[in-house]
Amino acid sequence: MEKAMDRRQRKTRDSIFEAFTQLLREKNVQQITVGEIIARADVGRATFYAHFETKDYLLKAFCEDLFCHIFDSVDGAETTHHHLFTCGAQAPVFLHLLQHLQKNDHQILQLLACRNNDVFLRYFKEGLIKLAEQQVDASAGENDPLPRDFRINHIAATFAETVRWWIEQDDMHTAPETIHRYFLTAAQVTTGKEAQE
Repeated sequence: MEKAMDRRQRKTRDSIFEAFTQLLREKNVQQITVGEIIARADVGRATFYAHFETKDYLLKAFCEDLFCHIFDSVDGAETTHHHLFTCGAQAPVFLHLLQHLQKNDHQILQLLACRNNDVFLRYFKEGLIKLAEQQVDASAGENDPLPRDFRINHIAATFAETVRWWIEQDDMHTAPETIHRYFLTAAQVTTGKEAQE
């Protein structure tokens, strides 16, 4: 993670993130230019490049800030985090994630449902893979009929598609607890006891 930033640097970074968020709702990420970002954020080009080498670096940092709170929380060491989200007591990790999505901090749902949702779901899945690695019971060992990397990818892909369905088909009418139960029931078919988190 980046080194600690002073208040001015954080304000500039947040302005760039906010401008980028607005543009992402309006057009495909490939169509967004650095010029449009800096104009909307009201920062200089040199300032932008002092924070991000390229637009791709901005996208990566934006997604890390958006999702890292939830994935960091898996460690269980903290119950308050200092990213885009702030929360209290932890729920089981996948339910915790669904609850944060429902809170819609920083309009995360609009981003996951916008025309760029494939980009965000890809980054989301990358984080989910790391989360799933911590959830898979490594002790399954020789008795496990599935390769561990297949199992991890299956959990991450299933959860990412669960979220996509929840947003696009269900319009999030179903409670996170119920979606969590759906996910566990479906995942358990091939992932076994470790998916019961």
